[in-house]
Amino acid sequence: MSTNAELKDTPGYLDPISEPVENQYAGTEEAAKIGSVPRITVHGFCLTDATMHMAETAMEDRRMAKAHLKLDMGGIPAAIDIFAQAPTPNLIIVETNGQREELLSNLDQLAEYCDAGTKVIVIGNVNDVLLYRDLIARGVSEYLITPVNVYQLIGSIAELYADPESEPLGRTTAFFGVKGGCGSSTVAHNSAWALGRNFQSEVVVTDLDLPFGTAGLDYNQDPLQGVFEAISSPDRLDETYLDRILSKCNDHLSLLAAPATLERTYDHSEKSFEQLFETMRSSVPNVVLDVPHTWNSWVKNTLLNVDEIVLVAEPDLANLRNAKNAVDMLKQLRPNDRPPHLVMNKVNVPKRPEIKPEEFAAALGLTVQASIPFEPHLFGTAANNGQMISEMDGKHAVSRMFDDLANAISGKVQPVKISRSPLGGFFTKLKRKSG
Repeated sequence: MSTNAELKDTPGYLDPISEPVENQYAGTEEAAKIGSVPRITVHGFCLTDATMHMAETAMEDRRMAKAHLKLDMGGIPAAIDIFAQAPTPNLIIVETNGQREELLSNLDQLAEYCDAGTKVIVIGNVNDVLLYRDLIARGVSEYLITPVNVYQLIGSIAELYADPESEPLGRTTAFFGVKGGCGSSTVAHNSAWALGRNFQSEVVVTDLDLPFGTAGLDYNQDPLQGVFEAISSPDRLDETYLDRILSKCNDHLSLLAAPATLERTYDHSEKSFEQLFETMRSSVPNVVLDVPHTWNSWVKNTLLNVDEIVLVAEPDLANLRNAKNAVDMLKQLRPNDRPPHLVMNKVNVPKRPEIKPEEFAAALGLTVQASIPFEPHLFGTAANNGQMISEMDGKHAVSRMFDDLANAISGKVQPVKISRSPLGGFFTKLKRKSG
């Protein structure tokens, strides 16, 4: 066991003896310096009533307003039980009262069920610099010694996502239709809705079809501001300004809408949208980009820089030609990334000669992620009502297809037990596979 004097030299250590917890932040300039927590999902597992009360108080703080925080009792064993059956959130907070060997063993068990990219904060009662260093070396983001106060917890969470050297919080997925009218926007909007619902994680849909975008209609929203205002005011664009122009669709989904008017032309340069995308990635876990069917410098630049691409096509010859061109281009631009996901839409139109989805995909060297049937009444009714397919009929086969597509683009597992230890792999970012 190390002395307090030794522990003071450890980065991030807060001495509960020399600095009473009630004064570590409250009533000082430090409290004002704590940043806001972005739109992350947090699941905490407490052992004591005191820690539970502190975490519940933190939930009410203004800095946590954008985060989704859920609390349970039971510590690490409860976390293992839950995440053996469900995907993990952006951040897990666990309280433990065990000694070093027990704590590390429990964390290794939890690591078997966790998604890459998940962060963790451990709250413990062992005041040991060697334990602290061991946990940090194994991938734990922070170790806080009880008793912990509200400002200490919020400050630790905020610092995790404010580090300029850390990976961006958000994943960007671009939906791109290889031919006009193939339904790429409908696929994007339904997949984004499923992504937010299935993973209880914040999603922002960005409608990049400025003159003709339909996201506002599909989500039954009529916002006054959106994408155009964001890219027209780069000097004002930050997380605070983004919050003001987002339209809330439900608890986990927000919309950055297109103006959908012809009062002006929209001639944007190659990098016009870059600052917007970077701002969203720093504050939102999931960014879905509804990219219009056009080809110019900013569309090409967008497809070059996103994390995932979903190509949407109908099963005919013109779509196949365009899809082949797109896939060949993406292989050149993104040689070390995963190939795009392929969604075949409007399959089995009566009396229309079609290319079989499997043959279509084989010609591209891809596999079909989803083959969505031609259901004009289902999709037409949903569009007229401003609803998603799953809102109308969550048990419909098409609804399950959007669930599967959301799982595929999420970067998370559903969940698969991974035999790995120690904890280092727990938080390692997924490396993109070569296309």
